[in-house]
Amino acid sequence: MNASLTRSAVSAPPPTVRRWRPGRLLANLIAVLVALIWAFPVYWMINSSLLPNAVLVSTRPRLGPWGGSFDNYAAALASGSFFTSLKTSLIVTLTAVVACLLFAFCAALAISRYRFRGRTSFILAVLFIQMLPAEGLFIAQYKLMANLGLLNQAVGLAVLYTAAVVPFTVWMLRGFVAGVPADLEEAAMVDGCSRSGAFFRITFPLLAPGLVASGVYAFLQAWNEFTIALVIMQKEDARTLPLWLRGFIQASATRETDWGQVMAASTLVALPVIVFFLIVQGRLTSGLVAGAVKG
Repeated sequence: MNASLTRSAVSAPPPTVRRWRPGRLLANLIAVLVALIWAFPVYWMINSSLLPNAVLVSTRPRLGPWGGSFDNYAAALASGSFFTSLKTSLIVTLTAVVACLLFAFCAALAISRYRFRGRTSFILAVLFIQMLPAEGLFIAQYKLMANLGLLNQAVGLAVLYTAAVVPFTVWMLRGFVAGVPADLEEAAMVDGCSRSGAFFRITFPLLAPGLVASGVYAFLQAWNEFTIALVIMQKEDARTLPLWLRGFIQASATRETDWGQVMAASTLVALPVIVFFLIVQGRLTSGLVAGAVKG
């Protein structure tokens, strides 16, 4: 028994020693540096939101929030219209995301799964719409909303956002739909599933990551949009959060910019986006893994 233990010890491979390669170390340092550069504006916004305006306009910048407070946030929330603008932005954004995913998903399925007359023309039309400048449509959009009585209405702004985001979302979902073989549905139909049952049981779960990614894009476009809302939403109680943030550029009394309140308001506008990403990121990862295992 001792001889067998000796032979096994001799034949066992030596333990591997992890060595730091200069190239990998340099790549990691560059990645960390790029991450710090990317995160610094966000840190500076949060840091500035905690400092008084007298410190922000001084010649010596303060890199940390020493001696800061939440007075800028209190002043931003005391404006009285933050929660109204937040409600308007949520209604517009969620309506636009749901409508955009519904229309874009149906269009992507039609383009990828079916061959019909005018298919190429439809694809070219979707591509051509992306080339149109948004500024060239403002007059037509304003007249259309005025004739329909949808000026200063969240529904009217959601319709315009949906029309602006749908073309690119169609292209995004078209790639995801084309990446799922149609043979999977045919195999499920051979096993006894109906066409709709095969689609919802086999294809739709594999397309969930694409729907989440497209929803993230639509959410960002609708949440951060400013110019269309500036044209359509003219009343103060109908403003979205980007329009509400515009009101902090100049103070009503001194006509000077209070950068502390501007940064606090910017942080409040960015906070729902951060929360949305924290929720979606986990679901996007789990959807990718589930789709890969099922496929």
